[in-house]
Amino acid sequence: MPFDVQELVKRVEHSIHVQREAVRVVDENRLRQTIERLVEVSALESGPRQGWARYLVRMAALELGIVPCSIHEVYMARGRGEIAPTFAVPALNLRVLPFTAARAAFRVAQELNAGALIFEIARSEIGYTAQRPAEYATAILAAAIAEGWRGPVFIQGDHFQVSARRYASSPEAELHAVRELTREAIHAGFFNIDIDTSTLVDVSKPSLDEQQKLNYQLSAEFSAYIREIEPPGVTISIGGEIGEVGGHNSTEPELRTYMDGYRRELAKYTSRPGLSKISIQTGTSHGGVVLPDGRIAEVSVDFETLRHLSRVARQEYGLAGAVQHGASTLPEEAFGKFVEYEACEVHLATNFMNIFYDHIPESLRREMYAWLDVNAAGERKPGMSEAQFYYKTRKNALGPFKPQIYALPAEIKERLSAAWEAQFRRLFTALGLADTRPIIERFACPVLITPRLSDYVAEEMAGEDVSDLAD
Repeated sequence: MPFDVQELVKRVEHSIHVQREAVRVVDENRLRQTIERLVEVSALESGPRQGWARYLVRMAALELGIVPCSIHEVYMARGRGEIAPTFAVPALNLRVLPFTAARAAFRVAQELNAGALIFEIARSEIGYTAQRPAEYATAILAAAIAEGWRGPVFIQGDHFQVSARRYASSPEAELHAVRELTREAIHAGFFNIDIDTSTLVDVSKPSLDEQQKLNYQLSAEFSAYIREIEPPGVTISIGGEIGEVGGHNSTEPELRTYMDGYRRELAKYTSRPGLSKISIQTGTSHGGVVLPDGRIAEVSVDFETLRHLSRVARQEYGLAGAVQHGASTLPEEAFGKFVEYEACEVHLATNFMNIFYDHIPESLRREMYAWLDVNAAGERKPGMSEAQFYYKTRKNALGPFKPQIYALPAEIKERLSAAWEAQFRRLFTALGLADTRPIIERFACPVLITPRLSDYVAEEMAGEDVSDLAD
């Protein structure tokens, strides 16, 4: 039987009206109360129903003035000194129940009159959480609808990373995979993309230029590709990276070598703008380092490097500054230091997932851990404690258990929402987000890009092996 879009209209109790591909919101309050039903179709179903659910959410969001947006102009203003480095933008990787988590983030943002926040997902996370870009964007935009948000929404592709292993064996196939993911994400409303070819930095080479050459060459190539396919009127914010998180701390000569090489290479392709920010390594690692007893090891962050390289990036290259990765498991007192030491953006992921595992029923957690015992056995290293094994691998259970996660009782989701909200309030306050909304609205340039239905109701994208990619 052919799919009838009116079935989905009924699910949201006729709060929207659909005629051909046009969507009109006729009862916003009812839509806010029922939009989660479309999120569930987007996350758990397939085929035309799934595609139409995503399309309806995107179109309803635009109808209400909720606009996927690039943060490029905000960051360029910061690079010019028109925005003082008095806040750091949190980039939130919401791996699990992103609709519920994003609602909590929007609530806190409205409470603080904050506009500077990014919702992101990495190439690796897309794989192990089983969330393609359109699904993730749907959850974020639906959360904005549910919370009555208005204005720009920044959705970002984090660590669109080139696998060094796959690049070594089949370079063009690997680059094609990242290009196709980038195209898919842009179609879904990701107007912020972090390119990560730092995996190809070769520190065994004798000079910094030789070490960084492949990194800056491919960063420029991907930047030019993004400029070719970005929607008319949108300048996508592009981030680059000079060293893998978890490696040695970054240096000023590395930054200058990368940026000078990047600029030379980009000029061969286009005169359009390049990067708006740059990711560096300051001593953290993705997910933190877990001790045998399950506690997270204390990490010494090189804040002086963060401030120095942020200033070089701003003053010499006109960028917003340096980006801090791997921060969510740091002590809370560290977050005020990211503002003090002038980070432009701070990426946060693992602790939100930890909150999820701390609040779900013990029976579900045992079931997920039993699945890991079988399906992640290859990651169990000699001498690794049970706590270390599950902490390292439990992100991989999120995709396979997505139906059970979405089926959690309402009271569990409410407790999760409250815990996430409390965490966002602490983080957003420490990162200086209060009253940043007027700043964002002054410089951000929301452009209403009407999506094509064919980008949503089309052949489903295949998953990929992301086991060697960073978050």
